[in-house]
Amino acid sequence: MISSPAGVMAVLVGTVAFYFWLERFTGWRVFRYLVPLIWIYATPMVLRNLGVLPAASPAYDILGQYGLPMFIALLLLSVDVGAAVRVMGRGIVVMLIGTAGIVVGAPIGYWVVKGHLAPDAWKGFGALAGSWIGGTGNMAAVAGGLHLTEGSPMLGLAILADTVIYVGWLPLLLFSKGFADRFNRWTGVSDERLERMEAAAEREAEETERKPPEMVHFLYLALAAIGVTWVAEMLAPAVHAVQLDLLPPSLREVFSESTWEVLLVTTMGIGLSFTPLKKLPSSHNLAMALAYVFVARMGASASLAGLSQAPWFLLGATIWILIHGAFCLFGAWLLKVDVHSAAIASAANVGGAASAPVVAAYHRESLVPVSILMALLGYAIGNYLAVVAAQLCAWVA
Repeated sequence: MISSPAGVMAVLVGTVAFYFWLERFTGWRVFRYLVPLIWIYATPMVLRNLGVLPAASPAYDILGQYGLPMFIALLLLSVDVGAAVRVMGRGIVVMLIGTAGIVVGAPIGYWVVKGHLAPDAWKGFGALAGSWIGGTGNMAAVAGGLHLTEGSPMLGLAILADTVIYVGWLPLLLFSKGFADRFNRWTGVSDERLERMEAAAEREAEETERKPPEMVHFLYLALAAIGVTWVAEMLAPAVHAVQLDLLPPSLREVFSESTWEVLLVTTMGIGLSFTPLKKLPSSHNLAMALAYVFVARMGASASLAGLSQAPWFLLGATIWILIHGAFCLFGAWLLKVDVHSAAIASAANVGGAASAPVVAAYHRESLVPVSILMALLGYAIGNYLAVVAAQLCAWVA
């Protein structure tokens, strides 16, 4: 029914805007469990399968070619590794150990259930690894790099698993506060560390006050995003050509030209975060707006077929998240870290920038700003390590 590229874009952007408006306007509790992401993906998928949206459109091509690298570049501009380390210290290492649990757990969970899933299910696990290491933006980036947008239901299963596991995992992270004394005795954390962390968080909050954006800031952000996209678009074919001579055939499916473009944009985006561009306001908000529109685009390209595999996909994801939890517990015990830092570290991985502040506010409100910095650190490493997790799953497949 809608064939105009402008009409298609209006529907995709309108879908994203509608669900975030609905969440804020109504305050319905359903959005605590079925977050807007799943509706933003599912609605265009249903509209496309009903014939309202086309199966192919120049709007999809433009979003895939330019929207994807632009939101990655913008997303990484505000990463501040130094600030996160100054406040959380060993808590950052616990987060990285939890991240290792996600990379290791992906092929294990996939191996248990792969006999009941489609051959390309490993790509769905790779996309979910992107979300669980970084966030929604990483899931979209890795899915785009793995060509998971052309009719496969696996991204839909990844989003479903992300939502369902989140519903069960977030309460566990919140309830862990009730075991703080016993947990801290078990890990041997000292009261002095908690006091130092509180003081460092207060100092960091005073130093990172943001100013309202001005018109020229949006020009700078647009230039950075478009410039990074242009350079990556030029370099990716050359890097891929070199890879064909150096890497074995078993790595070529995952490390495609699209994957290299994602990794190049990620690297340049992190590099720009060490420049004055990091101080530009609204880069994160612009990036997430583009990311959600890109997710809607992927939904419009997906098929309803194959969703019957959901129970097995969810079982593999459950095994996977338990491995991540075990790694986080081990890291907290090994490094003598408090339960608050461990819970925030896991939330920064599994929930990203949307959930880490929620867990931080419940555990120790002073750690809310640094919890966002930890989540941004996950964005920075998410694309790299999710590609590694996808490769491990591809070998298992």
